[in-house]
Amino acid sequence: LPAPSPTTAVPYMSVKCIDVRKNHHKTKWLMPWGPNHCKKLKDFDEAVSRQIEANDIVFAVHIPLPSKEMSPWFQFMLFIMQLDIAFKMDNDLKENAEITLDVSLAYRDNMLDDWEEIAHAIEIRKLKCTFGSPKTVESEGRHYDCDFLPFMEIGSVAHKYYLINIRLPVNDRKGINVGIGEIKDIRLVGIHQNGGFTKVWFAMKTFLTPSILIIMVWYWRRITLMTRAPVLLEKVIFALGISMTFINIPVEWFSIGFDWTWMLLFGDIRQGIFYAMLLSFWIIFCGEHMMDQNERNRLSGYWKQVGPIAVGSFCLFIFDMCERGVQLKNPFYSIWTTEVGTELAMAFIIVAGICLCLYFLFLCFMVFQVFRNISGKQSSLPAMSKARRLHYEGLIFRFKFLMLITLACAAMTVIFFIVSQVTEGHWKWGDITIQVNSAFFTGIYGMWNLYVFALMFLYAPSHKNYGDDQSNGDLGVNSGEELQLTTTITHVDGPTEVYKLARKEAQE
Repeated sequence: LPAPSPTTAVPYMSVKCIDVRKNHHKTKWLMPWGPNHCKKLKDFDEAVSRQIEANDIVFAVHIPLPSKEMSPWFQFMLFIMQLDIAFKMDNDLKENAEITLDVSLAYRDNMLDDWEEIAHAIEIRKLKCTFGSPKTVESEGRHYDCDFLPFMEIGSVAHKYYLINIRLPVNDRKGINVGIGEIKDIRLVGIHQNGGFTKVWFAMKTFLTPSILIIMVWYWRRITLMTRAPVLLEKVIFALGISMTFINIPVEWFSIGFDWTWMLLFGDIRQGIFYAMLLSFWIIFCGEHMMDQNERNRLSGYWKQVGPIAVGSFCLFIFDMCERGVQLKNPFYSIWTTEVGTELAMAFIIVAGICLCLYFLFLCFMVFQVFRNISGKQSSLPAMSKARRLHYEGLIFRFKFLMLITLACAAMTVIFFIVSQVTEGHWKWGDITIQVNSAFFTGIYGMWNLYVFALMFLYAPSHKNYGDDQSNGDLGVNSGEELQLTTTITHVDGPTEVYKLARKEAQE
């Protein structure tokens, strides 16, 4: 509730500067305003009357707006470009037109310092524009409706002031920037994380890291106190705890003092590992509760289900490396700008999507089987002794409760994933905007921490002993024997209680 919305979008209008120097030295930066501002043009009609060539015009954007400064708390900067293109009969926009941008990015931390270059690149973007009116003389001067273009992404905001210089080099012989219509203005939309949201996010991570660490230590200590080796389910729950801790560790604190541009990529990898571990856990969790299954307590028995998860995760990792990995060197790069890149990106996303669908079919089938088996075994409960019946009722209740919580968590995560993709896609593909508030982000993150915490708490081996007074004489085990309230093994070599139930050894 105290945090502002996760991100802010700031519109910037570029200023048309005249570069009157010969050879256009890249070391010279053109400022849109301030004491050393450039010589400006009002519009291109003025450029024509003054005989200023297109190659001598530079579009300059200063970030942030006057009398403000950027902060490391903003975490990242994403820029989207929008072109204002007017229709003219003698300079029409061609089909599948491409615009070539000669772009440079610089920074400084003091208004009196010189600009230091961060990156320079020549980028090509495809123009996707529509014109609502008939292309006649009367329509001249009206603007095309053009899609947003991905422009730039930086994984850290380590400096106070940034400057972007954009040139549109024209070369008739090579066909560079020919047939792109009459460009009137270049607008940029800068998106960055809000500092207030970042502080709440960091505080959550700092608080949750020791919480999960403490329950992990307690959980593993409980398992090591047993006289047997840990079973597969216990190992997988512990691995899930490790992956949750990996996400929790607040390494982001270092991004306030260091210019770590790879933090976005690192965050994606951490999240990917957790989701892959979570999906694998659900499969193994259901499989280990499947009472008539022989292949149990071995990871090799789940390769058919875990395989698609690994393939899907690998595809998304490659896709992320192609996009954010390359952006570490060239922040202006986007995989969506070329046809080959778009097809590759879509292929990776489709393969990952197919794997996810196969996974959910597997999971639904396994959940259905487990519930069917459990309801079948419940009929044998009344014939058991009181202690044994309570023990199995506890097992069944615990499983059903956890499955319902799991389904609720999964539904929330799917909604969160779709909403976040649509929000991001709005800037890439021009879809509908959805307002996502801070409570949604922090809520999903807190929910998974609670889920992992509850798992380790509920599935830690119990060390309770059931005496003669509770057994009613027909428990079928020694009076001091340990009975687990989880699906763990009670003897050093013996089967688990649920397995006993499945094989009807418990029916007496």
